[in-house]
Parts: sequence; C-alpha cells; structure tokens
Amino acid sequence: MSSSVTASPAAEGLRRALPIVLGYVPVGFAFGVLAVKNNIPPSLAVAMAVLMFSGSGQFVFASLWGAGAGILSVIAAVFIVNLRYLLMSAAESPWLARLPRGRRFLLGLGLTDETFAVHITALQGGWPLSPATMYICNSATHLAWVMGCAVGAFCGELVNDVRPLGLDYALTAMFLALLVPQCVSRLHVLVALFTAVLSIALKAAGMSQWNVAVATVLGASLGVLLLRVRRGPGPGSGGNENRLAQFATPEVRS
Repeated sequence: MSSSVTASPAAEGLRRALPIVLGYVPVGFAFGVLAVKNNIPPSLAVAMAVLMFSGSGQFVFASLWGAGAGILSVIAAVFIVNLRYLLMSAAESPWLARLPRGRRFLLGLGLTDETFAVHITALQGGWPLSPATMYICNSATHLAWVMGCAVGAFCGELVNDVRPLGLDYALTAMFLALLVPQCVSRLHVLVALFTAVLSIALKAAGMSQWNVAVATVLGASLGVLLLRVRRGPGPGSGGNENRLAQFATPEVRS
C-alpha cells in the first residue's frame, strides 16, 4: 500500500501493467497467427485489436470466421463472451462512482480480465484511487496487445504452429499469476479450487465450450453462499451499509 502512495502515477501504472504486458505480447502474437490462418486480413486483425481489445472475443471471432459461421452467429457469440465485462464494471463501480462520466467511460474502454484483476486487487487492498494510474496501465497493456497482434498478423506466415513455442499456454499462465495474489483467505482458495475442479470435470464430461463459464458462475455462487453463511443474518444490515458507504466514497488521487 505504501508503494502506491509514494510512487508516481506513471510508475505505478507501468508496474501494474508489466505482468500483463508479458502475457499480452505472446498471446496477441498467437491471435495474429490464428487470424491469418483463418483468412482474416492482417489489417482487420490489427483493427480488431485496436477497437475490440478482447482476447477471448477475438479468438472466438477468428475461430468462427474460419469455420464459415454466419455474421449473426459471430456477433452473438462475441457478445455473450464479453458479457462478463458488465459484472466487472459493476464490481468497480463503488470506487469509480465519484469520477466524471467521461473518465469512467475511458476507463471502461481499457477494461479486460487482467486490468480488472490488478485494479480491483489494489482498490480492495485500500490503495487510493488514481485514475491516472489506471489510464496508464490500461494504455500500456492495450499497446502491448496491439503490437503482439500486429507482429503475429503480418509475420504469421512464418510460423506454422504456435504450440511448440508454448504461446498457447501464455494466457493460462497469466491468469494463474493474476489469480494467486487474490487468494487471500481460505474462502478464496476454496472457491478457486472448486471452480478449477468443476471446470475440468465438465470438460471431461463432454462440455467443450461452456465448461469454464458454467464453472465460474457456480463457483462464484458458492462463494457468495458461503460468505453469507459465515456472516450470518445478524441483527441488521447497518454494518454492511456502512462498509458499502465507505466503498462508495473512496479517496481519489488525480
């Protein structure tokens, strides 16, 4: 916490972005290669990285495009995959509510699974809200993603298969690196293990596309249920309301 107070917004933003950048460059490269191999023009692949900025959405788009799916099917699939950003935005809203709408909009444009993880971890840890830090982190990770996609798209014909390079595991490794710091209690660890085991079990049972999404929803539901049971009904909700009020009025650093 002290480092976030003493470091400049630029330094803190780059510090948060570094582990994400290390994952985004190889995964973006893998997407660029996949896009070209699925007959997506390199310029369109780069435009998707700039405008969409959604790794899972872009991979779904490339896979369905290569399989010859209709445009409505592609739009529906990408829309469903990206619905999770609504939940992430809602989770950040107690801290960002005091910011002007324009700033919140710009921060929303840079929202990804990874930037959400580092920002929400810092905010929940009591670090002062610094929009400048979040902008710099989001911009640095977006630039890394675009660069990786561009290199893969325009040089993809030089790579026949990305699997021997280990690039297909880069995204998984990055998510694991982001998950571990968030497991700060036995409840977090339990939910993480339950979700992982359930996802693997659903995959083994034949659920090929929705195993992660279903396991995530059920794991989160289990976490909420266990949290409510542990807290108990209590004599009233005043304590919870006070905590929510504190979250809704955080300290803001420009």
